[in-house]
Amino acid sequence: VQLQASGGGLVQAGGSLRLSCAASGRTFRDYDMGWFRQSPGKEHEFVAAIAWSGAMTYYADSVKGRFTISRDNAKNTVYLQMNSLEPGDTAVYYCVRKIRDAYWGTQLPTDFGSWGQGTLVTVSS
Repeated sequence: VQLQASGGGLVQAGGSLRLSCAASGRTFRDYDMGWFRQSPGKEHEFVAAIAWSGAMTYYADSVKGRFTISRDNAKNTVYLQMNSLEPGDTAVYYCVRKIRDAYWGTQLPTDFGSWGQGTLVTVSS
């Protein structure tokens, strides 16, 4: 599975953005998917994940209640709706695929693969 994130940009604090992730490959619907982000000088930080069916999700505490992950398997696309954005959300956002053997609820970057080009989100104060 190859992944391409898009939809980033510059937004004021309190604003919203929706990121999209287009996946290539017929096996997209077999995988749990996720989003990570990375700010300058920091490690990759888990943001959210969604089950292959879309029926279950989990989030990092820092975004819970503000961000929503969803997917459309017919379109091979994963989304991240980001509301009430804060300057601390500024980062490059990456769409990723959860490794099949990784447990549900993991937030470890090593449990995710197919890291592609991210999309930059900048939140101004």
